[in-house]
Amino acid sequence: MGWHAKLSLAYATSGPRTVVRFQHQGPLRVLQSLYPEGEGVCHNVLVHPPGGLVGGDTLDIQVQLDDHSHGLITTPGATRFYRSEQGLATQKVHAQLGPHTRLEWLPLETIAYNGCFGLNQATFDMAPSAELMAWDITALGLPNANMPFEQGQLQQHLEIQGVWLERGLIDAQDLRLLNGPLGLAGQRCMATLVFACGTDLNRERRELALSMAREALGDAVPGVQAGVTSPHPRVVVLRTLSPLVEPAQQLLRAVWAAWRKSLWQMGDTPPRIWAM
Repeated sequence: MGWHAKLSLAYATSGPRTVVRFQHQGPLRVLQSLYPEGEGVCHNVLVHPPGGLVGGDTLDIQVQLDDHSHGLITTPGATRFYRSEQGLATQKVHAQLGPHTRLEWLPLETIAYNGCFGLNQATFDMAPSAELMAWDITALGLPNANMPFEQGQLQQHLEIQGVWLERGLIDAQDLRLLNGPLGLAGQRCMATLVFACGTDLNRERRELALSMAREALGDAVPGVQAGVTSPHPRVVVLRTLSPLVEPAQQLLRAVWAAWRKSLWQMGDTPPRIWAM
C-alpha cells in the first residue's frame, strides 16, 4: 500500500515574529522552529523518518503564508526515490504565498536511484506582493558509488501558477537526453534556482538579479555549466548542470546569498542544519 504522509504548515506573524502552526499525518513532520537571524524569519527543517520513497509512497506538503510572514524551509538530507517494484512514488508540494510574504524553499538534493519511478512536483501560488526563492537539485544515480541511473523514470514539475511552468520526464533509457549535447550532455546533476515575484519586476531589480547571478557564475567550479535568464517579467531562473551534487549546490547557495543581500537587503545566514 505504501506510506502516505501529509504535512500542513501555516505561517503567520505574532508581533515582530513569524510563527508556524503545523499538522501532520504519517511519517512527515518539522523540527523545532529556529530563528538564527532574528524573529522575522522562521526556519524549519522537514523530516521524513523513513528516509526515502518507493512505489506507492506519497508525501503531500502544504504551505500557507499569511500577511507579512517569512518562512525558510529546508531538509536535513537528500530526498531519495528508491527502486520501485511497482507503482509511482510521489512528492507533491503546494505553497500559497499571501500578501507581503516571502518563502524560501531550499530542500537538499533529490536522488533518483536506479530503477525508481518517481514524481517530484512543486507548485507555488503567489499574491501580487509576495516573493519567492526556491530551488530544485536533482541527482541521477550515485556515480561515486558506482550506482548509475540505468533504469527507471523521474517526472519533474516546477510551477508558479499562471506565470511559469517547467515539466520534464527523465527516462534512464533516453540516452539522447542523458548524453546528447542538447540534453544533459553526460552530466548527472541538474539544478534550478528561481527568484519570483507576484507582480512584474521593474527593470532595475531584474537586471540586478541577473548581474548578481552572473557574477557568482564566474566563481563556479570548473566543469559546471550554468546560465541565468528571465523567461517572464516576474521570474529569474538559474540553471546548472554538473557531474556531482556538491558543485551545483555550492553555486546555488552563492547565488541565493547574493540575491538575499541585493534583492531583500538581508544577511546570508544559512540554515544551521547545512553545517552539520
